[in-house]
Amino acid sequence: MPTPQDTDARARRSSHGTAQRSRRRRNDTNGSNRASHARGNTGQTRGKKSRPRSLDGTTGSLKTNDTRRVRSSGAVGYTSAAGGRRAHGAHGRAKNSHAIPVWGVILVIVAVLLVGAGGFLLFRGFFGGQGGKGVAAGQEVTVVIPEGSLGNAIADELVNSGVLPDTKTFTQAVQELNADQSLRSGTYRFVTGSDPKAVVRQLMSGPNSGEGQLQVPEGYTTSQIADLVEKSLGIPRSDFLAQAKASNYVKDYPFLKEAANDSLEGFLYPKTYDLAGQDVTADTVIRCMLSQFETEKESFDIESARELIYKRYGLNATAYDLLKIASIVEKEVGSHEDAAKVASTIYNRLAKNMALQSDATMMYVTGGAVSASDLETDSPYNTYLYKGLTPTPVCSPSREAMEAALAPADTNYLYFLLIDDGDYHNHTFSETYEQHEAAIEKARSDRSSS
Repeated sequence: MPTPQDTDARARRSSHGTAQRSRRRRNDTNGSNRASHARGNTGQTRGKKSRPRSLDGTTGSLKTNDTRRVRSSGAVGYTSAAGGRRAHGAHGRAKNSHAIPVWGVILVIVAVLLVGAGGFLLFRGFFGGQGGKGVAAGQEVTVVIPEGSLGNAIADELVNSGVLPDTKTFTQAVQELNADQSLRSGTYRFVTGSDPKAVVRQLMSGPNSGEGQLQVPEGYTTSQIADLVEKSLGIPRSDFLAQAKASNYVKDYPFLKEAANDSLEGFLYPKTYDLAGQDVTADTVIRCMLSQFETEKESFDIESARELIYKRYGLNATAYDLLKIASIVEKEVGSHEDAAKVASTIYNRLAKNMALQSDATMMYVTGGAVSASDLETDSPYNTYLYKGLTPTPVCSPSREAMEAALAPADTNYLYFLLIDDGDYHNHTFSETYEQHEAAIEKARSDRSSS
């Protein structure tokens, strides 16, 4: 006769097979849907490898070196370079009546110049005109504005690239738009001969070329970020991973002192970074992300969150533990609207010394979907086999997931069923295993009849 544990195990396997969820995660390499729910307390602790109930870890944070947001500083003012000595014509006439008078030579030269100018103007009008520096108008060009560039340097770059005819037009546009302190560095695409105000407005908005940009989605792992860095910036994946060690940055970012396994997992903040105009290396990229994490962390009240977690759940969670929980929440939810309830479910299970039994933690090992056989894999990230939290975060969580970990909903939930598969959606949270089983059966029935 099957034991309750056997029934529980079969239910888990069955629910895994039938309650697949289409995740919004951009980092699931297989792109498949799966059900994401905490399961019953059937995971067994394995001897001395069992993880303690207490939560151990360290804090996580970042500083910002976001070049996309760094604005070029300095007054935008220019001095005219035009001018010079006035040409003076010779006076008097030549004594030889057969010689051409000097003033006659001057008139001839002037006439030739005027004809030439007229020809040039006619040529220019016929072929569509020019941008600055003799560059034909209508050509798309790439312009790099280095970080910290002054207004006159920006103007020179635009003129040299043919975007604008001269620095004066740029100065006037900047002054009219009151943009002298709002010009941003980065890589831009402009069309030669552009309207000066349109150019300045783009410089105020920020880079538009996509070159030198690194877009790190929420929920990506360090390994996935390394792939992105290689694709977007040309830095070899192996170089990035070799540099991405907590020990390389702990002096500048003290929050890394307790990072486990010398890992930066969870600390590489997800956002879009504009690194155009910089000498980009693996170190440059990592520092940008760590700095941004520090900025985000400083906006949270970590100590108040720890007090809340202790008071409500009796758990002495460190800042590093909170980051781990945020990363699990990030991988579990399909919508951030459920994040606070998922976080609550995780804390409730930890408080009861129940195994988390989260597929999300095993995805860190498999890199994608989790099968029934994967759940037997002996790994500290297998929260079916080991109680407590994982050794490190399992991804770089979003701000919403971090907020949920710091301020979970106040519930008694121990299970959840989250399915988003095409037109079918089922987000059910349960306090008992029986309720959870009923939710699974209802999902099966609903989907079979649809």
